[in-house]
Amino acid sequence: MNHDTSTLFTLPRRRKLSAVLAALAVAGIALAGCNAPAPDADPAAAQEILASHELAGLDVGEVIERLEAMPVADRPDRLLASVQPDALVLRDESGRESRLPMPRDTVYVSIAPFREHTHECHFHSLTTCLGELSDTEVRVSVTAEDGKTLVDETRPTEDNGFIGIWVPRDIEATLTVESEGLTGTVPLSTTSPDDRTCITDLQLL
Repeated sequence: MNHDTSTLFTLPRRRKLSAVLAALAVAGIALAGCNAPAPDADPAAAQEILASHELAGLDVGEVIERLEAMPVADRPDRLLASVQPDALVLRDESGRESRLPMPRDTVYVSIAPFREHTHECHFHSLTTCLGELSDTEVRVSVTAEDGKTLVDETRPTEDNGFIGIWVPRDIEATLTVESEGLTGTVPLSTTSPDDRTCITDLQLL
């Protein structure tokens, strides 16, 4: 990830992120930004990976929401969990990798609104991506091309600076975030398995 480390997170967070990347590198896991290539599906391997990180028994939505809401300091040091439109890709330091299929009718999108500093990202990493505005109350709305409101909610960003939402598949829409009198808007698409799940270009102005 191309973070501005002088301003995006504190020294403990930098050390934690460095430890994560070092552990994954030892295992031969290459990261491109916040992204990871998709391995073949292996449900048994996925459950083993989840169990080793105290996530056993959770479905894909519960795993995503648990990791997204987890304080940065508590996140698994040796797990990469990359959100893609069709699957949650899991990798650990031992080289095990698998994927959990996403729901058929919804896609998870994570948004890191920013004022001054951001990073490039396409597929959201639940364990390594960090945004500028943690614990900041924001209003998030998603409006379809026909004008229908698909999402409209107000809540704080998580400790990692992101706020995650579930949106319908096969839509072209507009994503808007408002906070403290500032607003940002970007297009949002969920029509392709290559569509981004990590929104880091939404600047609040």
